[in-house]
Amino acid sequence: MPDNPSGTEDAPGEGHYEDVSDWGLGAADEEAMLAAQTECTFIWANREGWPVGVIMSFIRRHGRFWLTASGQRARIAAVRRDPRVCIVVTSTGADGVPRRQTVTYKGICTLHTDDDTKAWFYPELAAALHRDPDRARHFAQFLDSPRRVILEVEPTQRIGFDGTKQAAATAAWIEATGVAEQSADHEGA
Repeated sequence: MPDNPSGTEDAPGEGHYEDVSDWGLGAADEEAMLAAQTECTFIWANREGWPVGVIMSFIRRHGRFWLTASGQRARIAAVRRDPRVCIVVTSTGADGVPRRQTVTYKGICTLHTDDDTKAWFYPELAAALHRDPDRARHFAQFLDSPRRVILEVEPTQRIGFDGTKQAAATAAWIEATGVAEQSADHEGA
């Protein structure tokens, strides 16, 4: 397939989705999605090496992802053993951004329990999750528990996909090849 960042003419040239590399998520769309979304799938390896994931709330600051969990959770012990993790963010459910966009980050996770990190993180996460200031304040207070750990994920690799580019490319391919007319002809036969 020729290089076409818009993805509108390329695919699927052979009538399939074998190569989706032209449908990467652009930087501006990625930033918009990450600003709108507050949930991700956090993935780690358990003791046996199996990947395990849960949905978690997050905020993104200075290019890093920040999450929290109670220290007795299995994911915290796993990250202490092996800090290599993965975060997957999708636009589904986020306000103001197109659906069908996603980005996956491999990264290194650092655990924090210090008061300085708690002091800025709890209020910022609470504000991201709750628009009402009183509710956000209470949520931040509830987060501040004895065993709570803050996870900082520094991305080391990313893989983005923009399904809106795939949809546009598919529509263009159908139009260019007459597949829609062929399907209609077969239905009437």
